[in-house]
Amino acid sequence: QVQLVESGGGLVQAGGSLRLACAASGRTFSNYALAWFRQAPGKERDFVAVIHRGATGTFYANSTKGRFAISRDDANDMLYLEMNSLKPEDTAVYYCAAGRYSTKLTDFDYWGQGTQVTVSS
Repeated sequence: QVQLVESGGGLVQAGGSLRLACAASGRTFSNYALAWFRQAPGKERDFVAVIHRGATGTFYANSTKGRFAISRDDANDMLYLEMNSLKPEDTAVYYCAAGRYSTKLTDFDYWGQGTQVTVSS
């Protein structure tokens, strides 16, 4: 098993920044690709960013590319998402996930419970 717990969400004004964190426990964290997804009210859970095992590659959704940065610290079993220039449309519950290097929900077997990010205009 892999247990994932997100933190760092909150309320921020448009143009501001937040740094989300995901703490992992259980199976060897470094063996998994790690990703962030988000789900806004009334919408599907959408891909945000993914980072390969060993941090050899990253990929971002078009809506966040250039504003968000995903990183990992395997020595401390941590995943991060630095969010800059936030927009109201970034408002969502953000989830971290562990699995294969992919943008698809079905390729991730382990999920956190989510952390709320609200961006005010």
